[in-house]
Amino acid sequence: MSGGVRVGEVVHYYNRIGVAVVRLEGDLVLGDRVHFLGHTTDFLQEVRSMQIEHQPIERAAAGTEVALKVDKRVRRGDRVFKLTDEA
Repeated sequence: MSGGVRVGEVVHYYNRIGVAVVRLEGDLVLGDRVHFLGHTTDFLQEVRSMQIEHQPIERAAAGTEVALKVDKRVRRGDRVFKLTDEA
């Protein structure tokens, strides 16, 4: 189980460029630590690059789809959690 708050779900993954498209259920800001979790996915990383429609952004609100550069492969349906300070 994750030590954070669910903020979204992976809806697409671009393997060649290592980018995940995430449908957000909560807000996300550059620098946030996130946990990708799925059947075969389980890793933590910092949000270092985020875009909407190929435009770099620093924050995204719930209800939007954002492209995140990811360190490892993710899969459609993987859940994304934002880690809290206690995690």
